[in-house]
Amino acid sequence: MLTTPAVVPTMAGASVDPAMVRNGALHAYARARMADGDGALGLAVASYREALKQDPARIEIARRSYVQALESGDRLLARQSAALLDGAGSLPRDGTLLLIGEALAARDWADARTLTDRMLEEGNFAFLTPIIRSWISLGEGQYAPPVIDGKDRFAALGLRYADEHAALQALARGDLTTAAPAARRALAVRSGDGAALRLAFAGQFAARGAKTEALTLLPVGSASFAQARADIEKGKGLKAAGAATTPAQGFARLLARLAVDVSSDSGSSTLGLRLARIATFADPTGPEIHIVAARLLTAQGHAAGGVAEAGEVPANGWYGALAQAELIDALAAAGDMDGALALARTQAAEPGAEAERQVRLGRLLAQRDDFDGAAAAFRAAQAGYADDQLPWTLLLFEGSALEQGKRWDEARAVLERAAKIAPNEPVILNYLGYAQIERRQNVAAALELLKKASALKPQDASITDSLGWAQFVTGDVDAAVPVLERAAAAAPTDSTINEHLGDALWVAGRRYEARYAWAAASVFAEGDVATRLAAKRTMGMRPEYAAP
Repeated sequence: MLTTPAVVPTMAGASVDPAMVRNGALHAYARARMADGDGALGLAVASYREALKQDPARIEIARRSYVQALESGDRLLARQSAALLDGAGSLPRDGTLLLIGEALAARDWADARTLTDRMLEEGNFAFLTPIIRSWISLGEGQYAPPVIDGKDRFAALGLRYADEHAALQALARGDLTTAAPAARRALAVRSGDGAALRLAFAGQFAARGAKTEALTLLPVGSASFAQARADIEKGKGLKAAGAATTPAQGFARLLARLAVDVSSDSGSSTLGLRLARIATFADPTGPEIHIVAARLLTAQGHAAGGVAEAGEVPANGWYGALAQAELIDALAAAGDMDGALALARTQAAEPGAEAERQVRLGRLLAQRDDFDGAAAAFRAAQAGYADDQLPWTLLLFEGSALEQGKRWDEARAVLERAAKIAPNEPVILNYLGYAQIERRQNVAAALELLKKASALKPQDASITDSLGWAQFVTGDVDAAVPVLERAAAAAPTDSTINEHLGDALWVAGRRYEARYAWAAASVFAEGDVATRLAAKRTMGMRPEYAAP
C-alpha cells in the first residue's frame, strides 16, 4: 500500500508540512473538477496531473485522473494513474486493455499474455481473448489463428471481428490466399462503415504486389478512394500504405472497432471514447484510429478534441477525405460554422463526391437556415441512384428542407414520393401527416397517416404527440388528451408537446392542469413561443394564442 511520508523532501534539504501537500493536492483536484465540469480538457488534465503528483496515495484523485487522461489523450497520465489504481486493486476493467496495449507496444509478449489471461478472468472483455492471443502469437513468431468456440455464450461478439483480424494477420504474414476471402467477408459485415477498412486492406494487398485485388476493393468513381486508386495504379507510396500490421496495431484496430460498436449498439459513448483513446495509445500513427477518436470525441461534446484528432490524419493522404468529414462535424460542433461549411462545400464539389458529402453539406446549410441550399444539396445526393434504388431518407431530407423553406407544394410532392417508396416508415408518415395538420390541409387523411405511424412506433413521443394534436385539431378532444398526456410523460422537457397538452386540457375544462402544462413548456421555450405561452398562462386560451 502506498502511504504519504511524514516528511516530504524538497530542494536544498528543506521539508514541508504534509498537510500543505494534501491541501495543495486538494486545491489542484478541486480546480480539475471545475475545469472538467466546464469542458476545459486542457486545464482539467493539467490540474489532475498536479494533484496526482502531490498526493499519489489518494485513490479518488487517481481514479479521476485516469478518466480524464483517457478523455484528453494524455498517455503518460493514463499510465501513471492506471499503475496507482492497479496497485490499489481499483483499476477499471478497461484499464486492463490499456496495460495490454502498453505491453504489445513494448513487444513484451509474456506480459501481454499474462494480462490477456487476466482480462479473460475479469470477464468484461473476455470475448476479445482469441483475437488478442493470435496477435501475440504473431509477434512471438509462432502464429496461431484466432479460434472462437461457437458454443461460448459470447461467441457472436468475437465473431464480429474474427474475419477482419484473420485477414490482417494473413496479410502481415504475406499469405494472400487466406487474406483475400477473409477480407471480403469482413467487408461484407461492415458494408455501411467499411471505407477505412477497404483502404487498409487495399494498401496491404498493393504493397505485396496484388494490384488487381487491391483495386477490386476500392469502388471506381468514388471521391474517397480516388487518391488510393491513383497511387495503386501508379505503384506510388505503397510501402507506407501497406506497412506490415504489428500486434499493437492490430490490437488498436480491434479496440477502435469495438469503440464504434459499443457507442452505436449500446449507447455507451463514454466507454466507446475510452476504448478509442486506448487504441490511439497502442497505435499513435494509425489514421483509422484517429478518425474513430475524432468522431467519438465530437459526439461526446469534446469538439476541440475532435478537431485535433482529425488533424492528425494528413489531408492529402489516402484517409484524408474520411478524416476531413470528421473534421467538418467537429468544426460545426465547436461553433466554427464558416470553417465547416467551407470544407463541406469543397468536399461536395469534388468529382465523384458521395451522397454522404452532399447530405453533410445540406445539414449544415439547414442549420444556417439556408433551406433552399439545403434542398439542392439533398437533391444532389440523389443523383447517383436509379429511381428504384433511391433511399427514402434522401427524399425525407429534401422534403424537410423544402417545407422549412416555405415551399410546401414542392415539399409535399417529395414527401409523398418518399411515402410511396417506404409506406411503413413511421418517420415519413409522421412528417407528412403533421405538416398537413399544421396547415389544416387534408386533415382526415393526415390523421390516418399519423394513426398508422403511431401504431408502427407507439413508443415514439414525437409521433404520439402528432397523433394527439391531430385528434385535437379534428375536434376529438376526449381522445386527444390521454394521447398527449402519454407523449408528455415520455418527453417531459419538450416544449411543443407540453404546449399541445396544455391547449387540449384547457378546452377539456381542466384549466389548472393546462396552466401547469404551459408552465412546463415555458421552461425551454424561446422567442415567439415563450411570449405565446406567457400570454396563455396569464389570460388563458384565446384563438390568437393557439399552438400552430
